[in-house]
Amino acid sequence: MAPPPPAMQQGPAGGELNGGAAATTPHVLFIPSAGIGHLTPVFRVIAGFSSQGIDVSVVTVLPTVSAAETDYFNGLFADYPCVRRVDMHLLPLDASELATEDPFFLRWEALRRSVHQLGPIVTAASPPVTAIVTDITLTSCVVPIAKELRVPCHVLFPTAATMLALNAHYPIYLHQQQLNNKGGAAAAVVVGDIDIPGVFRVPRSSLPPALLDVNKLFTKQFIDNGRVIVQADGILVNTFDFVEPAPLSALRGGKIVPGYPPVYTIGPLKPHAGAVKSAGIITGDRTIDEWLGQQAARSVVYVAFGNRSAARLDQIREIAAGLEASGYPFLWVLKTTKVDREDDAELADVLGEGFLERVKGRGMVTKGWVEQEALLKHPSVGMFLSHGGWNSALEASSSGVPVLVWPQLGDHRVNAMAAVSAGIGAWAEGWGWDGDERMVTGEEVAAKVREVMDDEKLRASVAVAREEAAKAVAEGGTSYRNMHEFVAKLKGAPAA
Repeated sequence: MAPPPPAMQQGPAGGELNGGAAATTPHVLFIPSAGIGHLTPVFRVIAGFSSQGIDVSVVTVLPTVSAAETDYFNGLFADYPCVRRVDMHLLPLDASELATEDPFFLRWEALRRSVHQLGPIVTAASPPVTAIVTDITLTSCVVPIAKELRVPCHVLFPTAATMLALNAHYPIYLHQQQLNNKGGAAAAVVVGDIDIPGVFRVPRSSLPPALLDVNKLFTKQFIDNGRVIVQADGILVNTFDFVEPAPLSALRGGKIVPGYPPVYTIGPLKPHAGAVKSAGIITGDRTIDEWLGQQAARSVVYVAFGNRSAARLDQIREIAAGLEASGYPFLWVLKTTKVDREDDAELADVLGEGFLERVKGRGMVTKGWVEQEALLKHPSVGMFLSHGGWNSALEASSSGVPVLVWPQLGDHRVNAMAAVSAGIGAWAEGWGWDGDERMVTGEEVAAKVREVMDDEKLRASVAVAREEAAKAVAEGGTSYRNMHEFVAKLKGAPAA
């Protein structure tokens, strides 16, 4: 049976793609991807647009990857009743023909193969869609459709500008390698260290693992997007100029790709209304909130590895041993399953006999919801042991909290290099990550935690970054000006 056609329907709060806006109001269609790390910047940009006189529609792809994503979308539409919801149903995808089990790589490919449904959505819209903002993962498919329909198309890049620079240079690098192979096939290319012009060298060991094989599904997507993004009308990046001057200069100055589209730094993006409403409720557990309030200033080690990462059981127990041995109070948001799946393992079973009793009063472990940005701003938090997602790095730097990056997968090592270069974090370079069987011992964890907590130079550097982040989004700051310039562009008016 064929899937239902794209639904141009009322959202939960009454928004609809057809009608409801003045003809002179810009109508922007957002096309998100999958993964909380990709959705968060999209939703925050939409929140920023809500007060700028922009009419917004959002493509909601069904089914979502997880219940967490469904809840996240529902929260957006509840918080912003004027935002229209446009349901688009994925076409069936035979995953057996693709050499990956990663649910997000598969989702991105399914989206790419279903994206032709966007044409009818755009052409049927009333008022007309005046601009499209798409996630980077869909760039190579959405930009050509927008060009055909003569609708300006902008790309939202959810991670570091350093990673954007790699995305821009990688297709050029592969072409150069093929020339060095005297015209040999792409399959013969051996990916090594990559020198990004005007930025720095990314060692082979720090590249996203999928990029080491040019025949991988993700790599093909990455190459296609890197090639087509040059045809976009602009690129929005969740960063600010102070923390990534080199890659931004290289991108804007044409050092990587001549004639590259305008790059608008618009970060750190502020939480949307749902998160703001929950400020003051740092976790879903009042006991933990009260415990945080009892800790000394800058004394707590906050530990969280994002929505996609979950360490194996023996590594989790080594982390536990390290936190216990560090001597510092800690709050650990623990995941034992990947990709937002239901996590029903008992903490006592995961952490080992007696651990919770031994750290009682000094350590807190939860598998519940945490409002991370509010948590990082709590005066008791002294450092963040993180997987290296760029959203997390920016939230920490904006709060003046040093990050100890333990990369887990994907772009995390590139983000770690960017964090170290910016002076907002340290990187545990020798620690294992995706596909690496190396066990990091509790002794190593404890030593590194103490090292970062005692690093006054790093703490001072992060304090400067916090001030610069506040300046960037304040009136007259770089991100403030970029956002207003972009909004003026959407409205067809000169920036104020």
